[in-house]
Amino acid sequence: MLAQNFQRKDAKMQRRNEENDFVNTAGTHTFLRKPNFNKRSFLPFAPLLLCVFALNLFSLSCTTKPSDLRTLVPAETLVYLETNDLAAALQPIVDSKPFSSVVTKKPDFSALKGVQVAVAVTGFETSEVAVTDEQAVGKVQPRFVAVADTHAWNYQAVAFAEKKLSSFVTEIYDSEPKLEKLDAKGGKYFTWTSQDGRKAFALVIDSLIYFGNDESAIDKALSVRNGQTDSIAKTGKLPPHVPGNLASGYVSTDGVAQIAALAGLHFASQASDEEEVQSAVAGILPQLIRGTVTDITWSTSQTSEGIEDKWSVTMPADVANVLSESISSKDNFDAFVSPRLLRESISITAYNLREPQVAWRSLLLLAGKQTDPLAGRIISEFSGTLLESYFVDNAELFLNSIRSTIITAVVDNDFKPLLVARIDNRETIKKAISADLHLKRSMINKGSQVELLTADDGGATAAFAGDVLILGPSLSGNQQLLDPEYLAGAEQDVGRKDLFDPLYPIITKGIDAESAQQIAALLSEGRNENSSARSTYLTKTRFTKTGMERRTVSDLGFLGWMIAQLAAE
Repeated sequence: MLAQNFQRKDAKMQRRNEENDFVNTAGTHTFLRKPNFNKRSFLPFAPLLLCVFALNLFSLSCTTKPSDLRTLVPAETLVYLETNDLAAALQPIVDSKPFSSVVTKKPDFSALKGVQVAVAVTGFETSEVAVTDEQAVGKVQPRFVAVADTHAWNYQAVAFAEKKLSSFVTEIYDSEPKLEKLDAKGGKYFTWTSQDGRKAFALVIDSLIYFGNDESAIDKALSVRNGQTDSIAKTGKLPPHVPGNLASGYVSTDGVAQIAALAGLHFASQASDEEEVQSAVAGILPQLIRGTVTDITWSTSQTSEGIEDKWSVTMPADVANVLSESISSKDNFDAFVSPRLLRESISITAYNLREPQVAWRSLLLLAGKQTDPLAGRIISEFSGTLLESYFVDNAELFLNSIRSTIITAVVDNDFKPLLVARIDNRETIKKAISADLHLKRSMINKGSQVELLTADDGGATAAFAGDVLILGPSLSGNQQLLDPEYLAGAEQDVGRKDLFDPLYPIITKGIDAESAQQIAALLSEGRNENSSARSTYLTKTRFTKTGMERRTVSDLGFLGWMIAQLAAE
């Protein structure tokens, strides 16, 4: 079924794949860079998804009690994902309203009931191959093994590996690979080799199927099974199983460190085309992440509000204390949010902070403390430019002149940010924002003096109305800036219900117009290609004495998002 779904991808999806220079292969990400890592999406875990969702084709009867998957993967696992019931984990996604509206026939997951899957990333490899004098192909390859307990007879599991997994690997390699099958390592061992030399491996022992892109990852899992090495269950790091959780995950301290290094390379390429700037970012960001994040846990469950994903980021005590004290919510919502802004925003975030300037200073001091002296000086020197996307030249002065709640929004597909805040002193704000902004118009609107400042090239706009400031490029040159819905002070409390929670200082509300169709392309045989659906999400973030907690309630969930990324690839 999955192979057929891959073939049924519509022309639009194919064009999108061709336009994206980030090409996914089985276990390997390939992307063009100049001179460093790709400036587009960075998805180091997509190969895991290929493996996890390849296994959703099981049509095997589940007859034995569930296994403890944590006892089947090695202790040195960097990233771990598991579900004890693949059908239960996927069902809320296809039952959601957005998914239901874009399909004519829902997939039937009854055959997946009770199928357990665990995925373990045991390492990462990076390499690059020159394409031209100025471009190179960079590769990030997670070494992973997926372990599935089918709870079926061995011959059924072997047949699945030989037929279904072979079809899946063929789809990924886009050509018929060479298959070698032999008795080895205590079971039936499969090796698929593509025409360009890429390999995938599977081992079937009893009802278990081990599948991965690296032979050593399977060997590490086998050493756990044979009692030669410890499992991740013995580390004591994984959170306990919680009844009602559909799936869960964990990133170890070593995993955080390796992902931090990859993130540094990615964001360095986005920061600048200059090698000196790229080198600075690639060196500083990993230090920051390693110094502030110990490990990460994730779980997903179904609630009456939607699919709930919970993230817990454990931090060193000194870091967690600083963040929990400085990034804390104020008791009231002091911001201007119009109904139109809520309605039209692709995403909108409220930062409800007791003292924005104090929070800013704390972040900078913390960043300097978690890095070496040179990196600390660089952070200090460039800190004033971190709000440049909002055309703020002096971040310190700006944050000292606004009130507790800051609203940022994206209102068009160009993803240009917009900032809205209440201010104490208009003239001080004018000194903090870009000197390129000049007074274009001054008028009286609803009894308030309204001023419109724009850049000569029309690329930036600042609108003042009473104590309200709207700043950014999204609405540049657009007369709707002067619309009473945007500027009327009487609308100040419209965002309270959606964007205010006294326990969470950071809240984001957004829409996704693509994921439902992308998921349907991968999971459903009956799609309504002419229909579209917008899924919604609401994310709340807070800092505690142990670290950061994030709670997202959405139509499709994090698993749905991962499936959509896989489909888009």
